[in-house]
Amino acid sequence: MGSRYGLEIRSALPADAPGLAELLSASGRPVPSHFLAEQLDALRYAHGTALLALEWGPPSGIVVLHWYPVLEQAAPRAQITMLLVAPEGRRRGVGRQLLKSAAQAARMAGCGAIELLAAAEAPGLTEFCVANGFTPDAGSFVRSLRKKG
Repeated sequence: MGSRYGLEIRSALPADAPGLAELLSASGRPVPSHFLAEQLDALRYAHGTALLALEWGPPSGIVVLHWYPVLEQAAPRAQITMLLVAPEGRRRGVGRQLLKSAAQAARMAGCGAIELLAAAEAPGLTEFCVANGFTPDAGSFVRSLRKKG
């Protein structure tokens, strides 16, 4: 999708599963790489995507989003179900770039808003979301994908 200062954001592929398994394991979410490969393959054919942040080696971050129709809006809504950045990638713009790429993917899918599912009590999460244009909304954070103006 894009590259900035040596950071590449692109779609996750089944071949990325071993590096992704390392990232998840380091964050306390161990998942076998063969299972991740199957899930990444299935996601490619569903209404969603997984985007990886890559620098020099294993993935330094991932964002997973899905889109679905909602009753109160004509456009579908995108929902971020995972946003994870390796500790060494935090406070360096990796999360911001992942959110930017997720918003671009959601716009391309015709979505009108993007929602981030997360526990509001996570340290620094509210500040991070607000700094990236999200507003708190009943257990999640939401941001419109429409251009202002």
